[in-house]
Amino acid sequence: MEWPKRQLRSLIRFVAEYWRWLLGLLVICLVAAAAMAAVAAVALNGRHAEQERERRLRRIANLDRVDAMTGAEFKELTAELLRRDGFCSVLVVGGARGRGADILATCPDGRDIAVQYKRQKKKATPGQVRGFIGALHVTYSDCVGVFITSSTFTEQAMDEAAGRLLLIDRDRLARWMDGDPLSL
Repeated sequence: MEWPKRQLRSLIRFVAEYWRWLLGLLVICLVAAAAMAAVAAVALNGRHAEQERERRLRRIANLDRVDAMTGAEFKELTAELLRRDGFCSVLVVGGARGRGADILATCPDGRDIAVQYKRQKKKATPGQVRGFIGALHVTYSDCVGVFITSSTFTEQAMDEAAGRLLLIDRDRLARWMDGDPLSL
């Protein structure tokens, strides 16, 4: 029994001599554990918010709902889809403030985009496309242009936009709402 007593006395002497150092180490470990728990909670909360956004988008993002939406609701849906796909600084503008764009955002790769949408039953026309191209040249010259319609585009509108705008028609909108990310 001599061996354990000697070890116990050595341990007591060590603790008595280095108690401040040991207490500091314990405090550091507790602070690190608390910080890791906080980071985990923030990550979990962020994931929960992302899942809730996905559930909300699934509820509202279908073409029948789009057809019944107001223009403002469609604009908000588009903004949420952009956020889902990793776009940041998503700013809903529109009206007189928008000066030809409804939404401004930054792509995940850092490029800026200007979005115009037309929630309408008739086909998007070349005049609408030209109007947006003009707004891009005058006001948003550093932006990639994205034109979204809940309908389709006339052949002339597609010709007008070729090489100048990304066009998203009803079919592409449905795929985007269903989770196919927007790629420029």
